[in-house]
Amino acid sequence: NLAPNEGISLSALRSQFSVNGEEGPKYGFDGSRYHYGDGTSVASQNSSQILTGYDTLDVGPNYDFYANTNALGRVRRSRPSLFQLHSNIEVMFFYTANSPGDSSEDDVEEPQSEPTRFGWVKGVMIRCMLNIWGVILYLRLPWITAQAGIGLTWVIILLSSCITGITGLSTSAIATNGRVKGGGTYFLISRSLGPELGGSIGLIFAFANAVAVAMHTVGFAETVQALMQESGASIVDPINDIRIIGVITVTCLLAISLAGMEWEAKAQVLFFIVILVSFANYIVGTIIPATPQKQAKGFFSYQADIFAENFVPNWRGPEGNFFGMFSIFFPSATGILAGANISGDLKDPTVAIPRGTLMAIFWTTLSYLIIAATIGACLVRDASGIMNDTLAMSSADSCQGLACQYGWDFTDCITNRTCTYGLSNQYQSMSLVSGFAPLITAGIFGATLSSALACLVSAPKVFQCLCKDNLYPVIGFFGKGNGKNDEPIRGYVLAYIIAVCFVLIAELNTIAPIISNFFLCSYALINFSCFHASITNSPGWRPSFRFYSKWMSLLGAVVSVIIMFLLTWWAALIAIGIVIFLLGYVLYKRPSVNWGSSVQAGSYNMALSYCVSLNQVDDHIKNYRPQCLVLTGPPSCRPALVDFVGTFTKNLSLMICGNGGPSPATLDTASSNSHVTWLNKRQIKSFYHGVVANDLRTGVKMLLQGAGLGRIRPNVLLTGFKRDWRKDKPSCIDNYIGILHDAFDLQYGVCVLRMREGLDASPESGVNTLDPDAMMTEPQPQPSTVFQSQQGKKTIDVYWLFDDGGLTLLLPYLLTRKKRWARCKVRVFVGQCSVETLSSTSFSDSVRRFEDLIGPYRINTAQKDGHVTAEQLNQDCPWMVSDEEIETNKPKTLRQIRLNEVLQDYSRDAAIIFVYVLCFWQCPSALYMAWLETLSRDLRPPVLLVRGNQENVLTFYCQ
Repeated sequence: NLAPNEGISLSALRSQFSVNGEEGPKYGFDGSRYHYGDGTSVASQNSSQILTGYDTLDVGPNYDFYANTNALGRVRRSRPSLFQLHSNIEVMFFYTANSPGDSSEDDVEEPQSEPTRFGWVKGVMIRCMLNIWGVILYLRLPWITAQAGIGLTWVIILLSSCITGITGLSTSAIATNGRVKGGGTYFLISRSLGPELGGSIGLIFAFANAVAVAMHTVGFAETVQALMQESGASIVDPINDIRIIGVITVTCLLAISLAGMEWEAKAQVLFFIVILVSFANYIVGTIIPATPQKQAKGFFSYQADIFAENFVPNWRGPEGNFFGMFSIFFPSATGILAGANISGDLKDPTVAIPRGTLMAIFWTTLSYLIIAATIGACLVRDASGIMNDTLAMSSADSCQGLACQYGWDFTDCITNRTCTYGLSNQYQSMSLVSGFAPLITAGIFGATLSSALACLVSAPKVFQCLCKDNLYPVIGFFGKGNGKNDEPIRGYVLAYIIAVCFVLIAELNTIAPIISNFFLCSYALINFSCFHASITNSPGWRPSFRFYSKWMSLLGAVVSVIIMFLLTWWAALIAIGIVIFLLGYVLYKRPSVNWGSSVQAGSYNMALSYCVSLNQVDDHIKNYRPQCLVLTGPPSCRPALVDFVGTFTKNLSLMICGNGGPSPATLDTASSNSHVTWLNKRQIKSFYHGVVANDLRTGVKMLLQGAGLGRIRPNVLLTGFKRDWRKDKPSCIDNYIGILHDAFDLQYGVCVLRMREGLDASPESGVNTLDPDAMMTEPQPQPSTVFQSQQGKKTIDVYWLFDDGGLTLLLPYLLTRKKRWARCKVRVFVGQCSVETLSSTSFSDSVRRFEDLIGPYRINTAQKDGHVTAEQLNQDCPWMVSDEEIETNKPKTLRQIRLNEVLQDYSRDAAIIFVYVLCFWQCPSALYMAWLETLSRDLRPPVLLVRGNQENVLTFYCQ
């Protein structure tokens, strides 16, 4: 049972401020009125507003109480604190809203103009569709249909759409699991999986979008250069023409972006209309009867025979296989995150992202399927384009190809493989089929420019959010926003510079593979984020979008990684390598952010599962670990004690720093995170446990009985030596020794550490144990101690005089496993100390010093001559020592004196001394304290007084 805690009032110790020192005061008084931390009034009641039994300070649910950002134009309110609700009834307050009569100028912010916000159609669906449609649609889809056939082309389209669809479902689930801010993909992944993976993906995703600007711009520039070449125009040469056109185009797109999101959205709508017109023009062209000029190039309108012929594959060239065609087509399916990337500019991201993204995937997939089927039903694979290649009667029997049925003979070019037209030979097949070819060219322009513009906007938006989180050095400069939309002007300029650098490469096939792998890497992590958040069963995972499956998300993640290697294995390795490098950096730096990620939830689940599973297996000696409860008080008060225990428990066993007492600051200190922060900064792997109790001994009893969880609970108590015991109250000595007895009663091993210079961080303090008056609410600096330095080739001296189960031997061995102590040699001294070997001079000096120690605590003759008996004195003052007790325990006293001489002779140069301590149950506390003082005094090395709990902690056997 827990020790009784009578006579202490927690409410009396409660601070008027938040127990979390980082949040600052939740409640205060400004001289005229009481108020909350956000300025909301807590007005004092007047005589006409007396609270009745039915009145309450509680307030109804409010959105502001659960938000972590301020609402536009007003200060966010907070609910009454527990202190305000639980405070003394004589001081009555009531919670009031910000009424006009109670508001100050500081309570209300000036309303700001509403920034531009977009709905799901204009902000997400159109943007995603434009980013998905690109040069692949116009220039590669007909050629893929010729290679793979209509049937396998549909499989490629549907497989790609399944991957993007699963990713869209995962994105929808994550986006509806709370309020989404700006930052798009980075925000979704980082707030789900944490800063480690989120930061790395955010950086490469922003970079990939910036490079994608160059890819789409180069596609546009290639089309313009081809048109110029057809008309015989040229600026310099083909490559430099592409570079010049590309740089001019990117500069124009930058100007549109800098004009603001509203102008960028208008430009995207214009591009969308152009693409829809080009599609309509294409469909009309397939219906119009073919002219002889088009028939010479292989177009014969809808024909069942052509559909059947083109339904099956006809592989050609080195890329002529399923995965080769898939690798070429799949980049055209990427772009589903274009809407999510501007999540900060959406009216309601939790509605817009799911609806707009999934609708964009549906309509683009449908358009791809229709185009593949229609163009495969009206265009043959090979044609010469020569008007004279009509079928002659004499050559009817030797004619090759499906065009023979329609009066055309392309046998020569098919045989010689010199055909320049047809699905397999002409990338501009859609222009041939369309009703008006320039509209297809306009569609190509619209698709490339819209995709480039979407990427140019996405990259700075994602990068800005990453910069504001300060996960990486230097890049914070680019986090600054401008205007009501917080536009990342600096980010736009950086994305422009990156895009121009890659435009100068002027080679589409060189740029595309790395971009596709970076996008796929993002898709894999989004799917894994959804899976991981679902599998952890965290109460914080409750998306309003229900149409997703955690197993489908896992499948999407795995398939995305597989496709990365199928597309370009070396680019996949580069992408994964960059992710691992950035992940390692964030793990090393450990930024001070806490986003409630699923990784944290998973860690909790694993820890809980393992703790419960330990209860199903009995303890075994071979698995014994010294799990230490260390009475440090505030850990920063006794860094040497913390460092010593942390040395042999790190990565091995449990360490808990205990703190408690009745001082006024105890309640705040007991629950403060500042101590854990101090321990983490010192790289000490320890828990912190604070309690509130009447006195030191009661607090330690609570810790001894309540610390730990299941099998993960302390079995060794470590404390500092009470160096000032002769100056302290006798009752404090009795409490200190009583703590050791309490530990033995609860089957704990006990260790007492004594250092010549003391254990406290402040040298003027002489208290080296848990002291209720040594409370601190703020962590102290990180002082250095002897246990942080290399010990060299010194010795670890162990005086194993009596068998305690092996704890005295185990602790020195654990020290030698650490790098700082590895070169030390362990010396074990066994046997009994012979008191007869004491010299006469040593005997007289040592006994005299011992008598000086015990003198103030002896029952003198005057006390005996009174009416109070020695037994009554022992009951009322258990620290007092009678002459009979001194005489009875004289051999034990002499043994401590002799053992101290042995330590002085043999261990003066040791790195540390471990000494077994006898357990004296029927002994006054002052006498026992004098023995500990005598045994460990005047020693230069640190001394650890050890006593096991008489249970084996070592074994020589395998089972």
